[in-house]
Amino acid sequence: MPGKKNTFSGFSSVAIHGGHTQDPNYAHLTPIYASSTYIFDEAEQGMRRFNGEEKGYIYSRWGNPTISEAEEKIAALESFGIAAEDGNALELKAILHSSGMAALSTLMIGTLKAGDKILTHYSLYGGTQELVEKVLPPLGIEATIVDLRDLKKAADAIKANSKIKMLYLETPANPTIQCVDIDELTKLAKAHNLITAVDNTFATPYLQQPFQYGVAYVFHSTTKCLNGHGTAIGGALIGKDVEHMNGHITKVHRLLGGNSNSFDAFLLTQGMKTLEVRMQRHCHNAMEVAGFLEQHPSVSKVNYLGLPSHPDFETAAKQMRHPGAMLSFEMKDGLEAAKHFIDKLQMCIRAVSLGTCDTLLCHPASMTHHGVPKEKREHYGITDGLIRMSVGIENIQDIIMDLNQALQK
Repeated sequence: MPGKKNTFSGFSSVAIHGGHTQDPNYAHLTPIYASSTYIFDEAEQGMRRFNGEEKGYIYSRWGNPTISEAEEKIAALESFGIAAEDGNALELKAILHSSGMAALSTLMIGTLKAGDKILTHYSLYGGTQELVEKVLPPLGIEATIVDLRDLKKAADAIKANSKIKMLYLETPANPTIQCVDIDELTKLAKAHNLITAVDNTFATPYLQQPFQYGVAYVFHSTTKCLNGHGTAIGGALIGKDVEHMNGHITKVHRLLGGNSNSFDAFLLTQGMKTLEVRMQRHCHNAMEVAGFLEQHPSVSKVNYLGLPSHPDFETAAKQMRHPGAMLSFEMKDGLEAAKHFIDKLQMCIRAVSLGTCDTLLCHPASMTHHGVPKEKREHYGITDGLIRMSVGIENIQDIIMDLNQALQK
């Protein structure tokens, strides 16, 4: 159930107050509703709730007040400052899931059928890559993977196969930090009546709002920047066709069973309140780190959208408030140098995931993308010497000092 509607002029106000409804017992924060089921005053009320005549909670797999607040807040952040085609404020529906992969599964299974194809970029999160190449094909859904930074290649792929029904974008991409043009690709998709969906995990709605370009769906692993503290796994699927989201997509979500829980939803809600201030510090630090690494003799290449040397620099500047907190870089001496560097880190953390307050580094080829065949990895730019870095909000001098000592041979 939605919170009261307020008009806020600032993103941080939405992050703090969006989606909140006054608790009936006057708690400052919406409590953790640790209840699997909800009571009906009478049999007729239960009947009305099940057939949709009366709003109200029934069973926590279907939602509860703690989950609803997180959903409303995410929808408010993704729609902040965006007008719908009729000139009114854009309304979105968000559905919270137990993980990013659960949300992605709802998107794919809820919108596609056997015989349909997905057009997507050739640099994807490893889990997404395996889903579209290993799990969906036995269901009759296959993917066409091309370099979507080349609009002609995208157009040619669509024209060559009438079975393509979805354009799925991950931008910035994991872990190569490639960036595709959401606006131009969405126009292309609309011209061919394709569904457009965007993974906005790396950017967050503070840095990038895909709905302003007319996409149908936005997807998040809320585990990452939205939570911001590494305390809970979660995912969200947000759609602009509210009726369809409340109907068919909600039904698919419930039947697949990838629901969130009150504890994780509570942690997510509290994390989102500091999204703006965290992202500002993440972004400042990432720019400093990228500049340092670009000048270091042990590093052959830095993938960061804030560097003019990045081939997608202009695309990122067009659609992002700031290039973000994520970067990756190539060690000049390959795998052994990458392992040596990671092992020598003292303050920065050796771990997968991203978007936490502390700086995290991992080796994609052997970790996040270990399930992707080597030849494909290398074609996508995920080499054995590549290191992915989620730049934290620690003191920037401490981050650079740690990187510098770890880079010493």
